[in-house]
Amino acid sequence: MADVAQMTEQSRDVGIRVLIVDDHAMFAESLARLLGDEEGIEVVGVAGNSARGIELVDRLSPKVVLLDYRMPDRDGVETAAAIKAMDPSSMVVMLTGAEDDRVLLGAIDAGCSGFLTKDRAASEVARAVRAAASGEALISPAQLARLLPRLSSKRTEVGTDLTRRELELLDHLARGSSNKTIASELHLSLNTVRNYVQSVLTKLGAHSKLEAVSTAVREGIIDYPSTS
Repeated sequence: MADVAQMTEQSRDVGIRVLIVDDHAMFAESLARLLGDEEGIEVVGVAGNSARGIELVDRLSPKVVLLDYRMPDRDGVETAAAIKAMDPSSMVVMLTGAEDDRVLLGAIDAGCSGFLTKDRAASEVARAVRAAASGEALISPAQLARLLPRLSSKRTEVGTDLTRRELELLDHLARGSSNKTIASELHLSLNTVRNYVQSVLTKLGAHSKLEAVSTAVREGIIDYPSTS
């Protein structure tokens, strides 16, 4: 597949900047056209392999990268880790053919914001792009509860300055709760919850809710998702 970079200097600040990295030309180009019709979303490039994708992340600074797991030069997990190392603020969403736990665990470990199966309708992909750009976790509470206990453990000093309320918030995030649900359960305003979420992300060096939760579980800051 010949990869395509579509970017002009005038469009640099228009909408959510999306890069698609997928070696299936017909799928990638169809997805680019569909997303291009969505208000507030701008597809800045399409790449057909990992190396080209990483190059375009460096050059185009997309906010969201839709990344296929299976590619000819290296898999999506390795590619996602390279992208996050280069640009931690890029939100990477893994595209998979099926919900394989091994792939999903790898995606979480690599810092992805979540995943999408390729059979999702275009409108769902557009919603996922907007959610990822806002730092939301693209994974169901049931999947989160199943996968987090299996993450590899690491121990550093990160998160030692989290407050009691922020730890409480993390526990809710680990259950997959939305900001609205957290606000209701903790009797806080939605704006206050958003502020707490941002504080937690900052203290954990995370750029999304999923990254914050996975970091907290790996570091032993919280237990894996509570069922209470």
